[in-house]
Amino acid sequence: MHYISTRGQAQPVKSAQAIKKGLAPDGGLYVPESLAKVPGGRLQQLAGCDYRQLAQEILAAYLTDYSEDEIKTCVMNAYSSEKFDHPSIAPVHSINNQLHVLELWHGPTCAFKDMALQILPHFMSLAAKKTGEEGEIVILVATSGDTGKAALEGFKDVEGTRVIVFFPEDGVSQVQKLQMLTQEGRNVNVVAVQGNFDDAQGGVKQVFSDNEFNRRAAEKNFRLSSANSINWGRLVPQIIYYFAAYNQLVSRDVISLGDKINFVVPTGNFGNILAGFYAREMGLPVNKLICASNSNNVLTEFIRTGEYDRNRNLLKTISPSMDILISSNLERLLFELTGRSDEKVRGWMNQLNEDGWYKIDPQTMERVQHYFWSDYADDNQTLETIKDVWDKHHYLIDTHTAVAFKVYESYLRQTRDSTKTVIASTASPFKFNASVARAVLDRDNVQGKSEFELLGILAGYTGWPIPEGLRNLDKKKVLHHKKTSAGGIGRSVSEILGI
Repeated sequence: MHYISTRGQAQPVKSAQAIKKGLAPDGGLYVPESLAKVPGGRLQQLAGCDYRQLAQEILAAYLTDYSEDEIKTCVMNAYSSEKFDHPSIAPVHSINNQLHVLELWHGPTCAFKDMALQILPHFMSLAAKKTGEEGEIVILVATSGDTGKAALEGFKDVEGTRVIVFFPEDGVSQVQKLQMLTQEGRNVNVVAVQGNFDDAQGGVKQVFSDNEFNRRAAEKNFRLSSANSINWGRLVPQIIYYFAAYNQLVSRDVISLGDKINFVVPTGNFGNILAGFYAREMGLPVNKLICASNSNNVLTEFIRTGEYDRNRNLLKTISPSMDILISSNLERLLFELTGRSDEKVRGWMNQLNEDGWYKIDPQTMERVQHYFWSDYADDNQTLETIKDVWDKHHYLIDTHTAVAFKVYESYLRQTRDSTKTVIASTASPFKFNASVARAVLDRDNVQGKSEFELLGILAGYTGWPIPEGLRNLDKKKVLHHKKTSAGGIGRSVSEILGI
């Protein structure tokens, strides 16, 4: 299988090349030349597979220049009991017979990014060998919080790679910040950006598209790549857990094979929910993909109106991983829903870059609304939802998952849809413990306490254990001190690489 660019002006490449490059040279995103299909009979056969077996099946369908043994080795190394603290890797917790929660935070950094970033380094290392790469692959990452730590942890000390993470200095939680700043590894670099996530993401994209910089980097035997979800190798592993969730519901007789279910996904960059779209297109019985946004509701407005407008202030919320106004992966969806019209996609992306907005045509708009429904929740609603879910179900959720719960309430109220539904839970509640504690504890127990004190208080109150990856963070030595202005990201990369 070959990979083509959403903007149609790059040569097709094999999966190893697409993974190594990350971004297509024309600025587009790589997509498979055709989507793999899982017919009904095959879906029945896959129903008995565990997570690792499912992963091998789905990845083999897309990474056709990787051997069966190579994929199996990648899977077994990534999804091991040493890395994930639950035997199901991504277990489904049932709130009731109607509503279920897919827990995607049992990996080493306690967030859903581990589901892909534990396996991407293995793909990347093999890709370098397959493409005859003799230089060092430099992974550039812009993060709104979770991707950064997951990439640092995944690529730590991986031979032939170096990773540089940029994060908004005041746009992540204290736990997220310390997870990154204390990261060990001989090949890791972390830089705080004096700006927001879109500044960081824009600066990183600019480095990728800077021909002069890339020429100098090549002279020094450096090749740039990405671990953000613009990289197909980051996106394709996310398809797996949609099938895994479905299998678990079938195995518990919650649904019968072939029954449709809904997924509610909190999302900012649109990668997580896009993986659900790909799962649906492959043949997974999905009824509706419900896109949950916070007050930075650019995606909700797009799904409702067909107009994407980033010309607004980025709001700082208690669900910071969704504090994003430029949802990169939407480009892949538009490519698929326009009948793979790279001309339309190119026009819209150019308009977004130049004017900060675009509006899709009515036919594409109709298709968007066929697959997706969307709403958003503000911070007060998020806190109320965390408390409500704890009080009613004795189940603790983080702020991003709470946004999804609240949006699902809106969906039920407005549609009366009785389809059984899975909420994607994207982070451990302990990762955003300041907000979670504020929601469920008395004010006196929270006031004046640091995030690290609140970890213990929250664990004592709920009886839930603090995840291994979050314990004693405040006792670790800060190893990374570099900062840059929003316009200085390229200069920072040059200084780190010495070019």
